[in-house]
Amino acid sequence: VMASMAHLQEEKLRLQEELLGLQEKLAARENDELSRSLQLQGQVETLKAKLLEQAQEIGRLRSELGGTDTEKHRDLLVAENERLRQEMKACEGELRELRRQQQAPCQDCAHLQENARLQERLSQLQREAEETRAKLAELDLEVQQKTNRLAEVELRLKDSLAERAEEEERLSRRLRDSQETIASLKSQPQQIKYIIKTVEVESAKAKQALCESQSRNQYLQEQVGMQRQVLKEMEQQLQSSQKTAAQLRAQIMMYEAELERAHGQMLEEMQAMEEEKNRAIEEAFSRAQMEMKAVHENLAGVRTNLLTLQPALRTLTHDYNSLKRQVRDFPLLLQETLRSARAEIGQAIEDVHSTNRELLRKYRRELQLRKKCHNELVRLKGNIRVFGRVRPIMKEDGEGPEAANAVTFDADDDAVLHLLHKGKQVSFELDKVFPPQASQEEVFQEVQALVTSCIDGYNVCIFAYGQTGAGKTYTMEGTAANPGINQRALQLLFSEVRSKEADWDYAISVSAAEIYNEALRDLLGKEPQEKLEIKLCPDGSGQLYVPGLTEFRVQSVEDINKVFEFGHINRATECTNLNEHSSRSHALLIVTVHGLDRSTGLRTTGKLNLVDLAGSERVGRSGAEGSRLREAQHINKSLSALGDVIYALRSRQGHVPFRNSKLTYLLQDSLSGDSKTLMMVQVSPAEKNTSETLCSLKFAERVRSVELGPVSRKAELASWPSQEQLEGDTPGTAAPSGRGHASPSPGQLSSRAASIRRKLQTSG
Repeated sequence: VMASMAHLQEEKLRLQEELLGLQEKLAARENDELSRSLQLQGQVETLKAKLLEQAQEIGRLRSELGGTDTEKHRDLLVAENERLRQEMKACEGELRELRRQQQAPCQDCAHLQENARLQERLSQLQREAEETRAKLAELDLEVQQKTNRLAEVELRLKDSLAERAEEEERLSRRLRDSQETIASLKSQPQQIKYIIKTVEVESAKAKQALCESQSRNQYLQEQVGMQRQVLKEMEQQLQSSQKTAAQLRAQIMMYEAELERAHGQMLEEMQAMEEEKNRAIEEAFSRAQMEMKAVHENLAGVRTNLLTLQPALRTLTHDYNSLKRQVRDFPLLLQETLRSARAEIGQAIEDVHSTNRELLRKYRRELQLRKKCHNELVRLKGNIRVFGRVRPIMKEDGEGPEAANAVTFDADDDAVLHLLHKGKQVSFELDKVFPPQASQEEVFQEVQALVTSCIDGYNVCIFAYGQTGAGKTYTMEGTAANPGINQRALQLLFSEVRSKEADWDYAISVSAAEIYNEALRDLLGKEPQEKLEIKLCPDGSGQLYVPGLTEFRVQSVEDINKVFEFGHINRATECTNLNEHSSRSHALLIVTVHGLDRSTGLRTTGKLNLVDLAGSERVGRSGAEGSRLREAQHINKSLSALGDVIYALRSRQGHVPFRNSKLTYLLQDSLSGDSKTLMMVQVSPAEKNTSETLCSLKFAERVRSVELGPVSRKAELASWPSQEQLEGDTPGTAAPSGRGHASPSPGQLSSRAASIRRKLQTSG
């Protein structure tokens, strides 16, 4: 232990010597830093002195520029402008004197044109003087800009000095902190650096002393490391301060060079401007002298021209007198000429009017003949007839440009309409076009011939097509006070039946169905929500029928009203952004007419399909969501399938995709060539609906070009043994459902719908 303690004492002495050496080095470094800081302060003072000298030089330059050259230059230009203004006034006085010397008879002579040219030259001189003044203003502005640039340079120098002062202050604080740290280290007791050696002893005190010595040695090593780190940081700060000082020196030199360059540029520009001003003044003066000389020469020429114009003036006076005599005799000659011209023009107008009336009469006769031939050709070819109907503008269309009328009609041809779409007019030709003011009666008069052919044993199909809110349901069903095609057709059938009851026996039955979300439902059945299927007749005729579809036999108009009311209760309608009562399904009214000629035994069967298609709609505009969105998707899909069928029929393809949709499958009999088919296309005239109107009319033109072939009559000679066979089986009871698309429970059926169904059964 004693040997270890002695060794520790020696190590302590060695560490003290090393500490003294470090303290001496630290003191020497502090002295170096103090000397460097003093040197930097001296450099800063030198920079401040240079900045003051630069500021004084800038002030001197500013005073010289602002108070000497610029002012002298401005005064010279003002004096020159005043002289030019006096010369202009003198020229104007001379021109006024020349005008006073002119005489009245020579107003149209050549010297006036020369005077006008001189005035234009004078105005040009005035404009040049104005340009000279503008150049002076630009020079003043340029001098002001250079002064501002000098001020900016001065501000930048001041900012550099402030930054330098802040850097010096920061270095001073760091030096003071370093000095305080060194002083605190000096005040601490001397520490011992020791070397740990492993000595196995048994004394606890010796072990404790050894541990304390080791911890003390570790602490001293950490302190020495910290001091070395502080010294290294101070060296780095000193290097950064030296770099900053070098950068400041470079900036000062750059500022001095920029000041010298700006001063030289200003002197050069001032000299160039002075030379340009003198040159412009000399040129203007020389031009003015030349022009004044030309004015004097022109004036002399004018005076000589005045002497030569007197004989010409006498000749003009003689011609004037002769013309005056002719003018006195002119009114009588003019009146006589006008009378004869009026008579000839009146006769020509009368001839043209009579010719136009005859041509118009022939044109109308030819137009009627053409329509008659066209209808006969359509009948023979079996084309689908297409009628168009335009609904009026309503308050639901709103106001403003979007509610403007975009549809116009041809005054001479009731089968043509014009649509204004995106600034371009597009024309469409249909079989018949009904304007907004057309009544339900006028529309039905055009289709009643098709309806009556149903009694003669033909299949007839009338369907309404168009966008939602275009008036399809109104055209097909109408209102109670103003019924549509459906009710008027049945009324016409009853009227025809009554007119032929002396020779014929007829039985009329009605069925109503709808296609909702690609599901066929019976609107007159006991369970309206039950889905039905379309099948081929088992008799091998190739006709389609719907098993389970309820049929009611109707015998009067009252029965028709009950059927329609019952069907309306079960039809699916909802409110959308485009239509308050939008039909959400395709409605089909199927009227079957069985006839028997008692004298010949001829038996006929005719079918009338009245279809109210659901309106095509754009989901973004109609605001359909949830179930409304699903309904819109099914509606658009079925209408798209109808378009595919029309395309296949038009292009005469071998396969027609009738089975792609329940709608096209159910209309297969009407579109396959064994039916008289009419499409009523409904359009909206509002500007905001022109895109949908254009699509509907284009589809109508494609449908119009479809040829289905000649229509055959369903008639055969057979006996009709009993009235019961004509009437058929008693139709089943029909239960209405509430409006909507959810299946109601029996307790939710309204009493009104139940009473209607009972009345239908009783009348049947």
